Amino acid sequence: MSSRLPLGRSGFPSPSGPAAADLLAAIVAATRRIVEVREQREPLSVLAARAERQDTPTGRFRAALRGASARDGLPPAARQGVPRIIAECKRRSPSRGVLKPDYDPVAIARGYAKAGAAAISVLTEPTFFDGALEHLQAVRGAVDIPVLRKDFVVSEYQLLEARAARADAVLLIVAALDPRELVALHARALALGLDVLVEAHSADELAVAIDAGAQIVGVNNRNLRTLEVDVTASEALAGRMPRGTVTVSESGLKTAADLVRLRQLGYDACLIGERFMTEKDPGAALKTLLQRCFTTEDANDTKAKT
Repeated sequence: MSSRLPLGRSGFPSPSGPAAADLLAAIVAATRRIVEVREQREPLSVLAARAERQDTPTGRFRAALRGASARDGLPPAARQGVPRIIAECKRRSPSRGVLKPDYDPVAIARGYAKAGAAAISVLTEPTFFDGALEHLQAVRGAVDIPVLRKDFVVSEYQLLEARAARADAVLLIVAALDPRELVALHARALALGLDVLVEAHSADELAVAIDAGAQIVGVNNRNLRTLEVDVTASEALAGRMPRGTVTVSESGLKTAADLVRLRQLGYDACLIGERFMTEKDPGAALKTLLQRCFTTEDANDTKAKT
């Protein structure tokens, strides 16, 4: 019997043809409708009680991004120059369509954990990414490293869902929320014992994230409104990060040289999804990339000394 889980289904059509003028607005609108439907099935008070029964350790996601992993097979000295990897499980993306027809998030997550991932990101958005909360729950039960719920969170209800599913962390996207919503959701997530990755794409969005009290900040190199990728976004914002902030670079990262450069700029971690999901064995692809980071760093050190 196959261990593959059912794909996410929302009852709303997936996008096809030209992208909407503002893709992010379309995703957020669909998310709000989906949450309304789910809340009709399970009222917030019932979900809150279920979430309270979960005894999940707190702070693991942030700690994993700060600390070196002994799982990656690299010498300790090499790990210091390589960002930790948040390896992502996702079947589909709006920009590239289906990435992995035979999507098995549990098998993929186990491969990532074995290869040295610091944490796992699981897409749970159903309409545009074919994600599902069941994928997150299954991955949480299969690996012991921290798990991030990757979704377009717009309500307390989704935070409670994440807690009930025993996620360690959630994503909050500055561009998807007004500043007051961001502050409220960030505070509520922390109160629930969830770490929060607050995502920005520009200097203005980074300022909003910092004002909201973000302790973990991700710079998405992809513009979620247009899907255009510019890896220099992380470079441009590196120097603006407050001291003590855990920093993550997201999207468009493909080579060991990319990761070593970002570590040199001060980034603690990198979130990578499509780079692995298009490979036959995502875990093996992660292991190879980490090994190449070691040799790339060694080569850069040699050049610096000559």
